[in-house]
Amino acid sequence: MGGGSGGRGKGMPRAMAPVEEVDVAAVRYKPAELQAPHLTGFPLRAFVWLLESPLLGPLVTSILKKQNNMTQMLQHTVIPERPMFYPEYPPQEPERGVVTLGDDRDPVDRVEEALSCLAPYDPSGRFTSADEKNPFLYWKIRDFAYAYRSGITTPSAVAELVIAGVEEWNNKKPPMPMLIFFKADDLRKQADASTKRFEKGSPISVLDGIFFAVKDDIDCLPYPSKSATTFFDEIRPVEKDAVAVSRLRKCGVIFIGKANMHELGLGVTGNNPNYGTVRNPHSVDRYTGGSSSGPAALVSSGLCSGAIGTDGGGSVRIPSSLCGIVGLKTTFGRTDMTGVVCDAGTVEVASPLTSSVEDSVLLYSALAGSRPMDKLTLRPLLHLFPFSSVQSLLCVPNLVSSENSKILQSVKVGKYTEWFHDVPDNEVSNTCEDALNLLCSTFGCQIEEIILPELEEMRTAHLVSIGSEAFSDMNAHYQAGRRTEMTLDTRASLALFKSFTSADYVAAQCLRRRIMYYHMEAFKKVDVIATPTTGMTAPKIPPSALKGESDYVVSAKLMQFIFAGNLLGLPAISVPVGHDKQGLPIGLQLIGRPWGEASLLRVASAVEELCLKRRSRPSTFYDILKT
Repeated sequence: MGGGSGGRGKGMPRAMAPVEEVDVAAVRYKPAELQAPHLTGFPLRAFVWLLESPLLGPLVTSILKKQNNMTQMLQHTVIPERPMFYPEYPPQEPERGVVTLGDDRDPVDRVEEALSCLAPYDPSGRFTSADEKNPFLYWKIRDFAYAYRSGITTPSAVAELVIAGVEEWNNKKPPMPMLIFFKADDLRKQADASTKRFEKGSPISVLDGIFFAVKDDIDCLPYPSKSATTFFDEIRPVEKDAVAVSRLRKCGVIFIGKANMHELGLGVTGNNPNYGTVRNPHSVDRYTGGSSSGPAALVSSGLCSGAIGTDGGGSVRIPSSLCGIVGLKTTFGRTDMTGVVCDAGTVEVASPLTSSVEDSVLLYSALAGSRPMDKLTLRPLLHLFPFSSVQSLLCVPNLVSSENSKILQSVKVGKYTEWFHDVPDNEVSNTCEDALNLLCSTFGCQIEEIILPELEEMRTAHLVSIGSEAFSDMNAHYQAGRRTEMTLDTRASLALFKSFTSADYVAAQCLRRRIMYYHMEAFKKVDVIATPTTGMTAPKIPPSALKGESDYVVSAKLMQFIFAGNLLGLPAISVPVGHDKQGLPIGLQLIGRPWGEASLLRVASAVEELCLKRRSRPSTFYDILKT
């Protein structure tokens, strides 16, 4: 789906028109179809052997890339733009109706300020049974805080219910552990310390005693970080908490353990033969999505209020959508990645998964805050715009402001209709469209038609970027023979990534600049861009897949709408808006301007409120706040 190209004679490479000269209105949507085999068992093992063969591997990867137009796009196309090696943003207008938290403030103070931006807490109705007037709702962070302060329960009592739930899930047949590392004694120790703080009347913050999980590629003592491999802790020992974990720990959060994930984050189904594949709490014969499979399942099943995941290719948003929860992917550079296994790439961020937008606001306010290195990367732009804010201040929406409704009324939602509805089952896109229409009819928002050219180029540029960066991280261990200890689908992915050349990588970064231009032009007309989060609901887990599976076609459908968040580093959020006929959750994705998390959270909160009655209780649910 090219945005424009010059003429070419026989043997001449394709030449793309400079991005500023592309007539966007003339661009015609072309559905992108990915071609790759679906393999499990012996065929997958044989395929991996072929890919890793010094003689046959280059031939197989060459065929795969040609079948999917990658060779033409990367090696036989003249791209006039210079490369963009990490997301670069033009100055952004200050967000309206927000409260500034400040990057360098103590997370406890930031959480307290964010709390004042939420509607006053009213416990009436929260502790009654679900019925037509009070549909199923997850317990929120403020429910736990109220229950602890009121003496209804204690963190220690809740910890025992969490322990029972985790052990029950781990002992199922076949194994489907949501946690890779779990120590009941450590959990009890944390809960006891929190309980004593409440008994003394001195909880640290509203997050004190709240249970959270940490994805296995984020450091959290006393556990190792294996990224769901069998060996990674041997080559990368954990010496201290990741910055994201330490910020939450300062607020009194209780960490229940290290959550399962797709090995090395190199997949979006959540399949993991090493520890067992996590099952979707809404239907245990379905995938959770990944790679943050364990975090999503834990939040969806009610075993914890939130989790920290990582999102390099939809890995927070995809499982959040498939499991019926909220997944926020922050702007690239917004959160400090120190202590995250893949902390040097240009597409990945650490971000929260929660059961509600309200909890996402609170968790985001504690987690956010750029590391000094990421602030420095913006300095080349500062001399170009000395009187503008290139990096927006850390803010949250003031949802109790008298201007909130007026701000929502002014919101323009961008929608690329042909792309929006290019899904295998229109129940997904129709449900998302219904939610948008309800938002507009309730608050007076406007839906604006937009066109986003070169979507296939965006997918390819993202694959080459994340693939090259992932292989670079693993290359020394891969060459040393550790690849034989990895799962088959990880090995297949790394063999493909190994085939990307330095010229391919630079071409992908040139495409990144073009795609950024198209999106920044769209944001001159709209405030957010809306899509379904995924192109399908949770796929079934084939019995033969439990020992490994490679299915790039399904992965492409799950990733169809997520690339802008990662390749361009834009903030995005998945909000549950309903279910399909099989009861499987459907998520709506909202993509925001750079650094525009507060505006995104405002719109997401409105969408969530309008769609609350469309949410249903997962078939596997643990009520850890029994009263």
